[in-house]
Amino acid sequence: MTARHTTDHITDPTSTDANRTGDTSTDIASDLFAARASALARDEYDDAGFVLDDGDESRFDRGVLDREERAALRRVAGLSTELADITEVEYRQLRLERVVLASVWSDGTAEDAENSLRELAALAETAGAQVLAGVIQRRVHPDPATYLGKGKAAELRDLVVAEGADTVVADAELAPSQRRALEDVVKVKVIDRTALILDIFAQHAKSREGKAQVELAQLQYLLPRLRGWGESMSRQAGGQVGGAGQGMGSRGPGETKIELDRRRINSRIAKLRREITSMKTVRDTKRGSRRANRIPSVAIAGYTNAGKSSLLNRLTDAGVLVQNQLFATLDPTVRRAETPEGREYTLADTVGFVRALPHQLVEAFRSTLEEVAEADLLLHVVDGSHPDPESQITAVRTVLADVDATDVKEIIVVNKADIADPEVLDRIRRHEKHSIAVSARTGAGIEELQRLIADELPQPDVLVSVLVPYDEGQLVSRVHEEGELLAAEHEEDGTRLTARVNEDLAGELSRYAV
Repeated sequence: MTARHTTDHITDPTSTDANRTGDTSTDIASDLFAARASALARDEYDDAGFVLDDGDESRFDRGVLDREERAALRRVAGLSTELADITEVEYRQLRLERVVLASVWSDGTAEDAENSLRELAALAETAGAQVLAGVIQRRVHPDPATYLGKGKAAELRDLVVAEGADTVVADAELAPSQRRALEDVVKVKVIDRTALILDIFAQHAKSREGKAQVELAQLQYLLPRLRGWGESMSRQAGGQVGGAGQGMGSRGPGETKIELDRRRINSRIAKLRREITSMKTVRDTKRGSRRANRIPSVAIAGYTNAGKSSLLNRLTDAGVLVQNQLFATLDPTVRRAETPEGREYTLADTVGFVRALPHQLVEAFRSTLEEVAEADLLLHVVDGSHPDPESQITAVRTVLADVDATDVKEIIVVNKADIADPEVLDRIRRHEKHSIAVSARTGAGIEELQRLIADELPQPDVLVSVLVPYDEGQLVSRVHEEGELLAAEHEEDGTRLTARVNEDLAGELSRYAV
């Protein structure tokens, strides 16, 4: 009875008694893993920390997976975000969800699987959760019923009880049936990677357009996942139901509650799409105005938390919010900037990308991402301090392909060079010929980047030689802003200019040709 009473307290992390019995929780956790510790002492674990079960040797020999890759759940070290200070821990336990992460490793290396799980931990912490532990299972394919497999899901349930978690986060997009089946086993809430990212977007969206885009993505994700709760969702009335004893007041449209919810969601999705389309018209109008004035455009894109907003602030003094967390920027920002020669261009900051970005978000944010597709130049920002920056580049280019932005001229900007491994910087610059290493924090490499932007912007192609009267000073100013000034000389009758300009400005200057 005493053991059962203690376990109940561990299962309910919101209980004040559970917070006061930390030592008891530690003892039980130690007991649960004592068998694994003794197995490790008997060399029944391989070098990667996997459990070797002699009873499964016949299956190992089939060549499905190597013996050393066969495993029960493997704990990943260094994921816990629990703080050491007791008062702060108690505060966070009241405020934050306590989560355990779960992942199925189907392809790639063990390092790739761990990096993916660490990114999931960062996402969970950004969403407002406290990560307690993370586990990886090696499988050819995720289990179609419970994602991890029935036996490993039971082990995950034991870990959830031992850690006092109230949520499990899966590092994949789960089918509705998988999520329900896994919840039935672990007895706590289960969410997937897509739902976690959508939650972060919902917290960070500030503008009207951003909120509408996030709500659209959430409803598209929710629609196929509506579930019934017994008779309350399946109750139906319609036609003459007097014979059923319900009589007056029960004659309705003949829909179940879940059908009614589905219809309301579809109506809301249609309304949001109309609103986003109208907002897109405003954005297209502003973009068309900049095009009419022949102002070149540069877009900043890249992986989330790579330092895009910091780079925008460094180049334009924009004062955009900068935070060391994922998806801090959702609302695009456009600022005016100048090349070292004084030529103007626009610089647009966009939403960050992430590996396996939910397709609902790509579709909902398509109008925003058109800033990238319509740009004259793309600054693709990469976090040089990341363990695998090449995978970030691949993930970003995958999303850019979805929004038809692959034809935009691209510069790879490797940010955070002040804390990056020099060997990593050299490797990226060897593989990406059009690249540069900078530090938005210290300013290193920024001047070189500004010169590179000036060289890569579309250049005016009409050569003019004119004598502009002094009372037409606005034309001289436009030559400086929109064109490439080759020579200038002040004479008695005006300013003699030799420059390359666009066709529109060349037409206005033609009456002063010499």
